[in-house]
Amino acid sequence: MPIPREVLDVKRPVNTVVIAYGKNKDLYAVRQRIGCKYVNGRHVPINGPTIGHIVNLVYVPNDESSLADVSASPVDLKDWANVVLCDRVFSDIRQDLLQVYSKQDTGKLYCISILRVCNSGIKDYELKEAYDDSFLSELYPGVALSKNTVSTFLNDLGKACSKITKFMRNRTAAVDMDHHLLVDGTLKSDESTVNTLSDFSRKAKKKGTRDISVLYAFDLEAMEPVCSKCFPGNMLDATAYESFIKENGITKGIIVGDKGFPESAAKTEFDSHPDLHYLNPVKRNAKAIIDYNLLDFTGILENNGSVLYKKEKHISEDKWYYSFRNVILAAQEEKNWVRHAKTNDKYSLEVLLKKQMLFGTIVLESDLDLTPEAAYTAYSSRWEIEIVMRFYKTACEFEDTRVQDDYSVIGSEFCDFLSTILTFRLIHAFDKAKLLENMTYKKIMSILARAKKTRVDDGAWQLIRLNPSYITILQELELLPKPEEPAKKKCY
Repeated sequence: MPIPREVLDVKRPVNTVVIAYGKNKDLYAVRQRIGCKYVNGRHVPINGPTIGHIVNLVYVPNDESSLADVSASPVDLKDWANVVLCDRVFSDIRQDLLQVYSKQDTGKLYCISILRVCNSGIKDYELKEAYDDSFLSELYPGVALSKNTVSTFLNDLGKACSKITKFMRNRTAAVDMDHHLLVDGTLKSDESTVNTLSDFSRKAKKKGTRDISVLYAFDLEAMEPVCSKCFPGNMLDATAYESFIKENGITKGIIVGDKGFPESAAKTEFDSHPDLHYLNPVKRNAKAIIDYNLLDFTGILENNGSVLYKKEKHISEDKWYYSFRNVILAAQEEKNWVRHAKTNDKYSLEVLLKKQMLFGTIVLESDLDLTPEAAYTAYSSRWEIEIVMRFYKTACEFEDTRVQDDYSVIGSEFCDFLSTILTFRLIHAFDKAKLLENMTYKKIMSILARAKKTRVDDGAWQLIRLNPSYITILQELELLPKPEEPAKKKCY
């Protein structure tokens, strides 16, 4: 028998439900809602203790002694601004995840990624509490993030690595043909003895720790990472280069690499995809520098008066060489060399004359016929990938993997990749609001973490009292409406 409407309309505490009981189902208890759970893909509410009854259309609470314990009560003060902003700039990624993963798995991935950004250095066993204490539990209720659930999920995520590959390929397929993809790698500490990715890299042998290698592709025009993949720490970037391009389905765009990513290491992929191009530096002892007299500069860049250049076409291949000499950088390099030679008593005029030819120089090769200005500008923008790596390892505190076997490493790295996308979208939002002119990224995030909401008597959420300067920041980020300007007085 359905509960009468007039009974349901009786005013009672929020987050409660009316339950009919008795022989004739004409008695009504009021039970507290304490959460929800997933059952067959559906959110099913969890009812707590009975806190009162409805008698003669009046809510009558139980005695004080029978009130619910605080441990069973819902959280009434939650992080708001940081989570809501993350959800606003990141929501399209949730839709991309739904093309590959189930709704339940997407919820875990999405929430883990946001929580790792909002709580730098958070451990997996802390995710559940952070989720309950944030507005994520209001926006996306019922996401299971207990310690054991997350551990199992990351392991299963790595086992189903073909889904990760599909997600990455969907992203690379959306890259425009004229976009520049900056490719680089970074090392992350991983002291696990039970996975095959952890090994001593060239750098790690000096410090005595094991690493894994993570390769990233960063879209310079979109200003965010496109794809990533982890490799054993002892694998050279050049060795992993072709595998990285092939597995992530990079078939178009202009890859801008450094000396660790020569075109020859992925020649098959470049030859197979006519819309995929490269722009890479060559080593300073490359034979082509002498064969084409690339240090005999013929002009000065129009957009940079301190840079000399020369452009030459390869004699037999569709390849061009672009050589540059930054006279300001050359003077600085020569100054540093002389200082070092003096300190170590190793000055030699013969060595200096040879070095002077190379100070401040860079030689690039590409399968595109570019203007010297375009080639120099594209390669000079590689510093953007350095920012990616810096934020990846410091802002999000992803210096180490914190997981053990291969599957868990792969799964956790995928979550880190999603968090890195979110980090750069936040940077873009902060930059658009001109907040980075006076504050650091971490400072802004700490201010957003202070903007919490509390549940008031009628169940509505209300922003806690904040410093006026913090309110202004929330307004600049469009989390709060800006005050209307006073109407100008009319002159008669």
